[in-house]
Amino acid sequence: MKALQIAATGMSAQQMKVDVVANNLANMSTTGYNPRRADFADLHYQQMARPGSISAADGSMLPTGVQIGLGVRPAAVSVVLGQGSLDATGADLDLAIDGNGYIEVQLPSGLTGYTRDGALKRSADGLIVTSEGYPVVPGITIPTDARGLTISPSGEVWADFSDRVEPELLGQLTLSSFANEKGLEAIGSNLFLESPASGAPFSATPGQEGLGTLRQGYLEASSVDAVREVTELIKAQRGYELNAKVITAADQMLGATTQVR
Repeated sequence: MKALQIAATGMSAQQMKVDVVANNLANMSTTGYNPRRADFADLHYQQMARPGSISAADGSMLPTGVQIGLGVRPAAVSVVLGQGSLDATGADLDLAIDGNGYIEVQLPSGLTGYTRDGALKRSADGLIVTSEGYPVVPGITIPTDARGLTISPSGEVWADFSDRVEPELLGQLTLSSFANEKGLEAIGSNLFLESPASGAPFSATPGQEGLGTLRQGYLEASSVDAVREVTELIKAQRGYELNAKVITAADQMLGATTQVR
């Protein structure tokens, strides 16, 4: 009887789905967060009789055969890409990406990270950094005597000064894009790393080459749909309970077999 092992794989799969849903719900308020989805695939099959095999001396063939499935396995946990709503904050360094693209940041390890979290800050040296303190690429420093900051939709950063009429251009922000965004490696803190699956990054000015534009004074909210996630949670719970009942039934059947005299 393979029902015990099959149901065990089903319980493990539903438990993993609950973990994914729980992470989505936990990140309902995370800036720029896209929900994840657990994908599953059936395990290999035991071929008791292959379709098309000869079943009789007259050469008759089996139209379907006998194939016994051995359970389920996790296939992927993929990102459900989608634009979150843009919430107004009014802060000079809050940036929302309206469309496709990622902000490039320099990590302490020397690697390049990518994020859609535009809650940027100003370091003690005036450098534009993320909430974790990672410098935004390209590096732009805000002068200490700047009394205002304006960031255009195309990424130009302008500073206003009390002793000047015209603003000063401090630098140009860029956005990066990937051929397969779902292939990016998530490392936490709203950051992603390039991977062989994502392909090499392509950087350009916001609003060009299919990239989105920047919205100063806004942040992109999480795109998690709470109703959908709760529905998926209930489905996973029911699936877990049904697989547990299969294990109970299989155990009872095995118990009945051992009591036969």
